[in-house]
Amino acid sequence: MTHRLTVEILGETAATVAAAADAEAALSAIGHAGLSRIGDPDAASRPGALKPGEVARMIFGFFLVLPGRERMMLFAEHGWPAEQHRLVASTDNGRPGWTVQNGRPCVCPNTDEDALFTQILKTARMGSTIYAPLVWKGETLGLINFASQARHTYDEADLPVVEALGHMAAAAWMAHDGPGLLDRQG
Repeated sequence: MTHRLTVEILGETAATVAAAADAEAALSAIGHAGLSRIGDPDAASRPGALKPGEVARMIFGFFLVLPGRERMMLFAEHGWPAEQHRLVASTDNGRPGWTVQNGRPCVCPNTDEDALFTQILKTARMGSTIYAPLVWKGETLGLINFASQARHTYDEADLPVVEALGHMAAAAWMAHDGPGLLDRQG
């Protein structure tokens, strides 16, 4: 991805986020910006990228850490089934937990080859994932996650944009009173 495209993504997204009605709308705008611009759009067409019965499906979601830091809740998800809205997962669960615990991004080009990957989405196994923490004043608030059913959709080249979106999401979460939203949910 070129520097110019990255600046376009972040500029357009920042303006939308600043005008968002609430924390979840801000996160949703950030997720949609990334979903449409990161990853290899041709990954699903490559031999072996999809197993029989799989489709070129892409999702995103934000997991925000709940008070006590042992659990995290799903917000602003796209492509997840309705019954998983506000899903609560342990902060030691697979790659999302690793991202929260370590405060570092991670890309799994092929989840079949990743020992820490755990399938959280009920409706399909994801073949490629990328994660970035949401860090605010040194504290990991949660993470942003993009996933594709096609293997090798995401790679190291996508990390800088996903990390930037994660930083923007942390700032948007705080600016739009995300902690208040968490208190009301939990």
